[in-house]
Amino acid sequence: MPCKKTNKQNTENNDKSKLKKEYINNSKKYAANTYARFDLVLESGNGAKLKDIEGKEYIDLGSGIGVNSIGYGNKSWINAVNSQAKTLQHTSNLYYTKPYIDLAKKLCSITKYDKVFFCNSGAEANEAAIKCARKYSFDKYANNDKEYKRNKIVTLKNSFHGRTMATLSATGQEVFHNYFFPFLEGFSFAEANNYEDTVSKLEDNACAVMMELIQGEGGVIPLDKEYVQKIKKYCEENDILFIADEVQTGVGRTGKFLCSEHFGIKPDITTLAKGLGGGLPIGAMLMNKTCSNVFNNGDHGSTFGANPIAASGALEVLNIIDKDLLKEVSKKSKYIKDKLMKLDNVESVDGIGLMLGIKLKEGLNAKEIVEKCISKGAIPLTAKTKIRLLPPLTITDKELEKAVSILCECIG
Repeated sequence: MPCKKTNKQNTENNDKSKLKKEYINNSKKYAANTYARFDLVLESGNGAKLKDIEGKEYIDLGSGIGVNSIGYGNKSWINAVNSQAKTLQHTSNLYYTKPYIDLAKKLCSITKYDKVFFCNSGAEANEAAIKCARKYSFDKYANNDKEYKRNKIVTLKNSFHGRTMATLSATGQEVFHNYFFPFLEGFSFAEANNYEDTVSKLEDNACAVMMELIQGEGGVIPLDKEYVQKIKKYCEENDILFIADEVQTGVGRTGKFLCSEHFGIKPDITTLAKGLGGGLPIGAMLMNKTCSNVFNNGDHGSTFGANPIAASGALEVLNIIDKDLLKEVSKKSKYIKDKLMKLDNVESVDGIGLMLGIKLKEGLNAKEIVEKCISKGAIPLTAKTKIRLLPPLTITDKELEKAVSILCECIG
C-alpha cells in the first residue's frame, strides 16, 4: 500500500510539473516579454502565504510590490468586493455611486485633505498631479501671456514616477529612458538632498516639485528630513506646489498612514495607489484647499476611476488599517532591522516601516539571494542592488519570524 501511494504522489507531482512548464511556455509564447519573471506559477494565497501550482507554500515578502497590503483571502474585503460585484460592477462617472463617495469621504477624513480624484494606478495618479499643478499655475499666472513658461515640474534624480510618457519623462533614471525618445518637455531633475541644486531648478519657471519621500525603485532610499522640510518651505514662499508621490509609501506602509507624517509636512498634493485597493486597481490624487478646485468639468477624467468594486475594496482596506495595525507595522519593522543588522553580510537596512531595503556587503548578488529564499519558501523582492521587503501589513509574528529566518540563512 505505501508503495502504491508513493507512485500516485509521484504521478501527481509529474503532472503538476508538466502543467507548470506548459503555463510558462504559453506565457512566453502569447504574452508580451516585458517582465523577467521568476520560475514560479502562483495559484492561491491566504494571509501572508502563497501557494504555487505544485502545492509548495511561500511567505510573501513582496505583496505584489506593495499592493496586497492586507494580505490574501481577507474575509471582510472579499465580502465587500463580492457584495458590490453582485449589486453594480460599473457605471460611468456621469452618475453618482455610494462606494466612491464613501471612499472619498473616508480618505479625506483620515488624511485631512480637501478632495480626491480617483483613477486606476500610480502612474495615472501622478499624471493627474502633473496636470493639476500645471493648470493651477496657468490659471493664476498665464493672463493670456503667449510667452508663459511657468509650467516646469522638478523631480529628483534616481526617482521613479511611472511608465506612461508623462510619468516616464518625470522619472529621473536613465535606465528607464532608453528606446522611448523623445520625452515630454517641462521636466528637470534635481539632486536628492541637495537644497541648492533643487532650488536652482525650481527658480527656472517651476510650478511644482514632485518627489518620493522614500525612493522605492531607486533602491529604498529615504530622503533627508531637513532637506524635505526646507524645500517645502521654499515652495510655500514661492507659490510652487509640493507633490508627494506616495504610490508605494502610502496607506500605512511606513507605520503612518502617509509617509509625509514622518517628515512633518503636508504636501499640496499626495498620490496613492498600490496598497489602497488591497489587490484591485485603484489610484488617487489627494488635493489640499489650494488645489481642490483646479479641475473643472472636462479638465480630466478616467473611465474606470472610482469603479464601484475597486472603491468598495479600498474602503474595506481603510477600515482594516487602523491605529493599532500601524503600531504593529512599526514594531515588525524594528524586529526585521534588529535581526538583519546582526548579519555579517548586511551593511545596512534602509527604509521605514514595512518598506525596507537590505544593503549587502560588496560581492553579494541580491537577485541570487532572492532565488535562494524562494527555493526555501520566502519571496522577497529586489531594488537595484538591494533586497527589498514589502510584506503585507497584516503579516503575523509567526509568519514574519519564519520569513526572516529564511532571509538570514540565505544572506549568511
